[in-house]
Amino acid sequence: MKKIFTLLAVIGMFGFQGCTGPEGPPGAPGQDGLIGIVYENTSSNYYNFTSGNNFKVRFNFPNTLYDSDVVLVYRLGGVDNGKAIWEFLPETYYQLNDARDFSFNFNFTYSYVDIYLSGTDLITVPNEYRLNQIFRIVVVPADFASTVNTNNYLEVMNALDLKESQVQKINF
Repeated sequence: MKKIFTLLAVIGMFGFQGCTGPEGPPGAPGQDGLIGIVYENTSSNYYNFTSGNNFKVRFNFPNTLYDSDVVLVYRLGGVDNGKAIWEFLPETYYQLNDARDFSFNFNFTYSYVDIYLSGTDLITVPNEYRLNQIFRIVVVPADFASTVNTNNYLEVMNALDLKESQVQKINF
């Protein structure tokens, strides 16, 4: 009888060892290893803020976001020594007397993000801020967003371990 129990124990030990498989991709289960994605509207599809669109533009996500996702939005503010300057929204501009002139802001749902200008007289906002705008929309899990300086686009990209070649260019 002892030999039978020993034999069953050995067979069971080998059987249970076979229940493990290869390790999956890094990241949270069910996310295919991805913890962030970056979208950019292309220069052939600039955003323009005009009275015709109520100074608002919309980007529809190609895939529905998860309940735990947050959206970060950056505006291309210029280029310095060949490097893009990405400005984190919300972004406010002031008049010479320190009164607020206008702001870029956004809100999002799980299917789209709206980027809009707010202020008292938006038609007077200089064209360099209203026309031909490029934005980067970053989708990350909320836990990630609380661990990195989201004001700094480069820190976000480094923390996500994303390269410029991984930014998804979008047309719509």
